[in-house]
Amino acid sequence: MARESESGLPIEPVYGPDALTGWDPAERLGEPGSYPFTRGVYPSMYTGRPWTMRQYAGFGTAAESNARYRELIAHGTTGLSVAFDLPTQMGHDSDAPLAHGEVGKVGVAIDSIEDMRMLFDGIPLDRVSTSMTINAPAALLLLLYQLVAEEQGVPAGRLTGTIQNDVLKEYIARGTYIFPPRPSLRLTADIFRYCAAEIPRWNTISISGYHMAEAGASPVQEIAFTLADGIEYVRTAVAAGMGVDDFAPRLSFFFVARTTFLEEVAKFRAARRIWARVMREEFGAKDPRSLMLRFHTQTAGVQLTAQQPQVNLVRVAVQALGAVLGGTQSLHTNSFDEAIALPSAASARLALRTQQVLAYETDVTATVDPFAGSYAVERMTDDIEAAAVGLMARVQEMGGAEAAIERGFQKAEIERVAYRVAQETDSGERVVVGVNRFRLDEEEPYEPLRVDPAIEARQCARLAALRAGRDRGAVDAALTALKKAAGGEENVLYPMKEALRARATVGEVCGALREVWGRYVPTDAF
Repeated sequence: MARESESGLPIEPVYGPDALTGWDPAERLGEPGSYPFTRGVYPSMYTGRPWTMRQYAGFGTAAESNARYRELIAHGTTGLSVAFDLPTQMGHDSDAPLAHGEVGKVGVAIDSIEDMRMLFDGIPLDRVSTSMTINAPAALLLLLYQLVAEEQGVPAGRLTGTIQNDVLKEYIARGTYIFPPRPSLRLTADIFRYCAAEIPRWNTISISGYHMAEAGASPVQEIAFTLADGIEYVRTAVAAGMGVDDFAPRLSFFFVARTTFLEEVAKFRAARRIWARVMREEFGAKDPRSLMLRFHTQTAGVQLTAQQPQVNLVRVAVQALGAVLGGTQSLHTNSFDEAIALPSAASARLALRTQQVLAYETDVTATVDPFAGSYAVERMTDDIEAAAVGLMARVQEMGGAEAAIERGFQKAEIERVAYRVAQETDSGERVVVGVNRFRLDEEEPYEPLRVDPAIEARQCARLAALRAGRDRGAVDAALTALKKAAGGEENVLYPMKEALRARATVGEVCGALREVWGRYVPTDAF
């Protein structure tokens, strides 16, 4: 009897040649680094060097996060991944009433160029790749990073990294949006244009399925809705007058890796094939780099358990292996204690060691795409691709991702799957080790890392000193210029950079844009 995958697709007890009847390896696989990129986006993949090992970190003040980054670099991290607190993600300063109680809690608080300067103190920005998990205010954080690099004497052309900058998924799964979808898409197009001219090696967007998965999306929903968002971004940039090959090579993606190992490997392979076809056939991309679905992976935070947290070490290792065998370009492994609190330094180091064991002690880097030709994986790849393409077609029938978001389609579909999974877990039909089976009578004590509540007061004091010591007239003039650009067709990043250089705060810059673009009020049509 066939078992069902996370996406509700059948997984047969045994696969044989009949599972791939009529299957053409030249068409479905190709060579690694060649269309349709099923086997990976680069010919050699990890045989030359392993994936980029990123560790997502950031908490409290910029100084505390800086200390953690230095420690991670010392232990072998090859790329930084910055977490920001909720006020920063929502474009509020630390002393705003809405920020109270959240400053520094789930990431680092960044209010101005002074915080960004402190965050990267002593870290040479021409020798580190930095990924910033920021969406609605992504342009601001990128510009602050560029300004700090200029202070270090680092030309913008030498900066490498990624801003997440995927606001569409915020309307679907997370909720940290600021402006309505249309001006948000305009801002995305402005970022594409700005980086093409000013920061050419920067990845301008990380189109994210990870957060949809954390909200409950199945693997098929994760890649279908993510790729549909990607299509919307490409259409927006093309409509703004950009040539597809001028920006598409810098697009990147962000996915989850679950414990359902085989389906995850198949999911990554299917996603690459779909994206290559869409970019070539729908958008007429000619540059091979425009067809490549390059992606970062994070192990599944939603599958971590507070019960018997050490078991998460096993989960993370399995998830990481699935990401590697699925062909990820960079990877973050969660710390085992993240279901309880911010990870400790020791648990973050152990999460990094997990990647290093995979890279240097196993043979998974010895050959490219070892699952190629597997009856089971190739059939599952085909099944996931067909289901995802069908779901993407439903989004396009509604007018695309933005129109479907306005109708609440993706959110409702994800919530339906999340409810089913919750029911299965509650009933015991879905086994979660340590939660509904193999439980302990008494949990072992664990002392989590806690954020000092005095951080908020210190950030507010820093803001007061900043405002008292700057040229208020220069700030006001810069914000006025920004609002004028936002109301017209000028690229807003240029006046935005000058406002930040004048020491305008994140909250002030976002507030100026709110005055012009308004706020988003969601509707639930489904």
